[in-house]
Amino acid sequence: MDAFFGLAHGFGVALQPMNIVWCFAGCFLGTVIGILPGLGPAATIAILLPVTYNMDPVGGIIMLSGIYYGAKYGGSTTSILLNMPGEASSVVSCIDGYQMARKGRAGPALGIAAIASFIAGTIGVVALSLIAPPIAQFALSFSSPEYFALMILGLSLVVLLGGNSIVKAMLSLVLGLSLASIGTDLFTAQSRFTFGQSSLLDGIDFMTVAIGLFAITEILLSIAAREKSELLDVPKGIRNLLPSWEELKACRFAFINGSITGFFIGLLPGAGSSIASFVSYGIEKAVSKHPERFGHGAPEGLAAPEGANNADTGGALLPLLTLGIPGGTSTAILLSALVLWGVKPGPLMMQESPDIFWGLVASMYVGNVVLLIMNLPLVGVFAQILRVPIFVLHPVILGVSIAGAYGISGSLFDVGLLVGFGLLGWVMSKLSFPTAPLILGFVLGDALERALRQSLTMSNGDVKILFDRPISAVLLILAALILVSPLLRRFNTFRMQALKEDGV
Repeated sequence: MDAFFGLAHGFGVALQPMNIVWCFAGCFLGTVIGILPGLGPAATIAILLPVTYNMDPVGGIIMLSGIYYGAKYGGSTTSILLNMPGEASSVVSCIDGYQMARKGRAGPALGIAAIASFIAGTIGVVALSLIAPPIAQFALSFSSPEYFALMILGLSLVVLLGGNSIVKAMLSLVLGLSLASIGTDLFTAQSRFTFGQSSLLDGIDFMTVAIGLFAITEILLSIAAREKSELLDVPKGIRNLLPSWEELKACRFAFINGSITGFFIGLLPGAGSSIASFVSYGIEKAVSKHPERFGHGAPEGLAAPEGANNADTGGALLPLLTLGIPGGTSTAILLSALVLWGVKPGPLMMQESPDIFWGLVASMYVGNVVLLIMNLPLVGVFAQILRVPIFVLHPVILGVSIAGAYGISGSLFDVGLLVGFGLLGWVMSKLSFPTAPLILGFVLGDALERALRQSLTMSNGDVKILFDRPISAVLLILAALILVSPLLRRFNTFRMQALKEDGV
């Protein structure tokens, strides 16, 4: 009952007129930032942090957290309409969201993204309110071996992202892992695969890879195909701009899958919403009765990662507020803000700073409603972007992409990398190599290596540590089962054909 009383107190704080204003401001800024590639919520929160120094701590943290989860709403817009992920966590939304848009279903795709975000965000906040302490303690049981096993489980999803050729998917995955190794070795401080380029010492930024492989590649493919500047079909009328009942029915389990997956992966420090999106997409495709539709505009293929992307927020804030452990860059800056205001995140925060703790939790309920009200009416407006002629739209996409890549580091070298990855994506498309496994390998590569080397350091080089720990062993077994599942299906197909030929 303490949670209900605390939440009631939080709504009393969050619904104060000034706090509603800060919540709206944060959600609006976050949505805009999510649409614009390159800036990101972490950088924006860091920029605005000095501005909030003299603000009321409750209003300040409400606005900053609104930017954090509002950016995840906005990131899906450009992913769906332009195949250009606004945020790293929105990459998976490109796979089916953009295909829906190409088929004249841009409005329903945007609607599904908004609804999935609202449902998952709400479930994440409910879980944050009710089961914070015990779940946070469970997350602490994860150490380097468990993280390594989790990354291996994520990599095993390549069999679900690879399309028709598992071999090509594996090669794409290896390329992604290789790209992730570029930079400075954290353990030895030695540069790796930089070829004398100081700009590569910090590695390659994820957004440069994602925008190059999706947005720039799409432009190159359109030019190579010599597409005419035709207007894409965007039906008018509210019924045509919102998801149909059949589409919502197809997404009902995807909403739940994304919510649960995103929340629990968000609990793990360093995991992040990108991993949550890939995992939820893989799960949804694995359990689907029509996996062949994924990658060609399946509504549930959009709903699951969008849900995971937003439920991750509640999961990531849970260890921050109850244990004082940030799960990523954005939550680390939020932690700095709380410390700056004299607030100590941890088990006693609920008692020592109830206004801030419960006010923040309640404001996330309010923020999810604000974002839904803000985004659904704009579905028709955003969808009309696709009616802009290609000869106008493509230069705009190229300009925004270059600005985003340059804005990440202020280096023209990153712009060159952007173009290089666009050419790589074009070549891969022509050779029928899937790009999703490359992105998956790039996302997980760094964390995978770090977890493995830390695990071997803990055990003095003994690999058995990965199998001696129960959670790690279970995750590795699941990964092995996923990897061999295509072979089992193929064997069963051959067996049924043989039986049929024998007249059995």
